[in-house]
Amino acid sequence: MATKKPDPPCELSVTKGRREFLGNCAAWAVGAVAELSRGQTSLAAFPILQGGAADIKLPSMKITRIDTTLWKHPEDAPWLPNWTWIRVHSESGHVGIGESYPRNESEAAVVHSTVAPFLLGRDGGDIDRIWADLYRTFDFQVTGGTEMRVLSAINLALWDLLGKALGVPVYRLIGGKSNPKIRVYNTCFGLRYDFNKEPEKIMREVLDRYGVKSIKIWPFDEAARRNQHQYVTHADIDEGLAPVRKLRDAFGSDIEIMMEFHGGWNLTSAIRIARALEPYQPAWLEDMLLPDNYPQYRQLAEATSLPLTLSERIAGLMRFHEMLEARVAKFVMFDVTWCGGLGEARKIASLAEAFQLPIAPHTAGGPLLFYASTHLATAATNLWIMESVQRYYEADWPKMIRNPIVPEDGFVRAPELPGFGLEIKPDVWGHPAAITRTSSL
Repeated sequence: MATKKPDPPCELSVTKGRREFLGNCAAWAVGAVAELSRGQTSLAAFPILQGGAADIKLPSMKITRIDTTLWKHPEDAPWLPNWTWIRVHSESGHVGIGESYPRNESEAAVVHSTVAPFLLGRDGGDIDRIWADLYRTFDFQVTGGTEMRVLSAINLALWDLLGKALGVPVYRLIGGKSNPKIRVYNTCFGLRYDFNKEPEKIMREVLDRYGVKSIKIWPFDEAARRNQHQYVTHADIDEGLAPVRKLRDAFGSDIEIMMEFHGGWNLTSAIRIARALEPYQPAWLEDMLLPDNYPQYRQLAEATSLPLTLSERIAGLMRFHEMLEARVAKFVMFDVTWCGGLGEARKIASLAEAFQLPIAPHTAGGPLLFYASTHLATAATNLWIMESVQRYYEADWPKMIRNPIVPEDGFVRAPELPGFGLEIKPDVWGHPAAITRTSSL
């Protein structure tokens, strides 16, 4: 027999006492959660509600300590670290993890010299206010790369902390499960094969093992470096097209090919390359020019039939707004450890949706970047695809993470764990080459 839900608190008599009113509000919330989750989730998913109305109390989010952990060189550990981890501790004993990369020592220095004195003693649940105050502080001294990366890492740590304090996955705090599973492509960091020589072998592996049907390569980068980013020749174009031809010859139109350029070309060269690629129909052309060159990007967009993707190298909502107003991109890419954190990435995703454009989160950094992006992608309603790296989930993450996220049938899922759900092995923090610094109350 169905249990009668409590009346909503708005129907309670105004003559009831404050304590009884609040108690009934809490009881109504418990009943509503149970009703909405019936057959799917028990109240075990909401630890703060388990004790009943009279016992509801949010854990203290007062920030008491901030740690940074980094490795000076990627080769100092067996998982090739190139990031800084930030741990934000609360009075309740919860710990939120943030991350950015790759200027590790600079990022840690800013955390302890500027951020820690500002953050210690504050309520870690005031995520947006903390972001705004830190941004204005940094902007007064010209917000640069290091400051924005640190702000991103702090924001991520606070979201992770909030999810852990409440006992819920972060995606539940930012809109819920719009996408139960997330389509991914593979970025070809070195593992067993060189994508310039044997891209079809990489594609076959990720397709057969993980069901991944899209691949990202950057075969024109060597020519860009060789020519000091000044010009491209017909021979350079033939060289860059070689792995693209191999992939199309082996897989036809059954796969997608994403072309990455790392901002390596001027407009004249980019147009020549784009037109040479048109017969092979890559999914997109990513970062062909340096960012912030929107009038030139507009000329590039008008000169090719292929869609452009911009850009993990843009940070902050206002800069993304300028890019979107220029009408140059068909896919909006950002990196949550660079663009300002999860909060700013949510705003960027919503802004892209207002322009009727999909997002494609960049994740080729540290592990928290991937986990946090998975939560954002789960909640987003304008997701096209998300990046993944075979090398990470096969070779690096198993050495340092208890629960590596691995694609299945071409998709990944956000962990059903509090916060971002990244479970780092305890011995990682004590690694002999790890450099940890602490600021505390």
